[in-house]
Amino acid sequence: MLRAVVTLFTFTALLWLPQTHASTAITSARVWPAQDYTRLTLESKQPIQHNMFSVKNPERLVIDLEGVEIGDALNGLTKLVGSTDPYIRSVRVGRFKPGVVRLVLDLKGEAKPQLFDLKPVGEYGHRLVLDVYPAQPSDPLMALLEQPKDAALQPPSTAAKPSAQVEIEGKPKLEQSLSIAASAPAATSPAMPELRARTLIVAIDAGHGGEDPGAIGRNGSHEKNVTLTIARKVKAMVDDQPNMRGVLIRDGDYFIPLGRRVAKARKVNADLFLSIHADAFIKPDARGSSVFALSEHGATSTAARWLAKKENEADLIGGVNIAVKDPYLARTLLDLSQTATINDSMKLAKHVLNELGNINDLHRGHVEQAGFAVLKSPDIPSILVETAFISNPDEERRLNDEEYQQKLAGAIIGGVKRYFAQNPALSRSRIAQAEY
Repeated sequence: MLRAVVTLFTFTALLWLPQTHASTAITSARVWPAQDYTRLTLESKQPIQHNMFSVKNPERLVIDLEGVEIGDALNGLTKLVGSTDPYIRSVRVGRFKPGVVRLVLDLKGEAKPQLFDLKPVGEYGHRLVLDVYPAQPSDPLMALLEQPKDAALQPPSTAAKPSAQVEIEGKPKLEQSLSIAASAPAATSPAMPELRARTLIVAIDAGHGGEDPGAIGRNGSHEKNVTLTIARKVKAMVDDQPNMRGVLIRDGDYFIPLGRRVAKARKVNADLFLSIHADAFIKPDARGSSVFALSEHGATSTAARWLAKKENEADLIGGVNIAVKDPYLARTLLDLSQTATINDSMKLAKHVLNELGNINDLHRGHVEQAGFAVLKSPDIPSILVETAFISNPDEERRLNDEEYQQKLAGAIIGGVKRYFAQNPALSRSRIAQAEY
């Protein structure tokens, strides 16, 4: 009887004790600033319950996180926002009320935020992602036209502002023509036919970025870093041509969805689209360079199909808000003169592959085709260049060598010049940009 009374007393006492609930720990916090937008990512082992609202005068975003504990990751978030961030001035973290942590983002201007969840994929757990877009994006075509030619010739610097970064949401002014007279006649040589005296726009896409590191080499090299370095060198060489201008689709460590990469190229009326990558395979002895074009009828090999599937999963890893309909991707997936564009892409790919064969082994001796989403522009010849296998220790070392990076960029530009010399860009009809 006494034991029963003690048990009842203990149970009653427990009811009066403060009830504690299992809280969610933020395991990692990351901030990716870019000219397009700034992304803030919170990662955890469980989904994060959240609520967001905005405050005016001054512009702020407030995010309440339910059932979250304040740990090192959240405390360190305030130090991740730098003074050069285009859209976020600062971040404050604090306990708003029991069970709720509040984040306050002080903004530099009016913004269009997107807050969404991502389910676990790859090495990532649950992610809560905030994308802060400008309320009034700049006009991408005007940004390109106003870029000084001389400034484009300066060596790239990771500390400098992206000089060729362009926005995709801005409406291009159709009255502005990119048929700008060249500043000097094209150089000629016995081996190279004369290039047309018109400014030719080459869109250069560094694969992966931000949340999506791409392939990782045995010595820790990230594909996203290697591709950006090579892309910057390709742009510098393009700008060195008197009648060409390069546009970097990504000029920093941030993520861009595959469809928007295509849209950015179309917004500046690009004549060519070059997507730069560094291949990987499960076997470390795989080696060599490859060049791919889009296929309408399936992949030309099992390896090409596997690679296309892997590259097309970049959106899952990088993180796309599927709740927002992306009109750019929807339009570019349509079959609009796609066959003619693929034929031009094959010609470009063959020229680039031949040039790469002069500096590296070729993984295969011919251009391959597969259903790469990033190559699905209906009216721009587009190729994907796998510079080398980053999963091969020897090729990983070469990919990080500046002299070899320069040779890779030179080979790509050599193929581009030969393509332009033999294929008049002026004859290629364009789909009206007003449709976008």
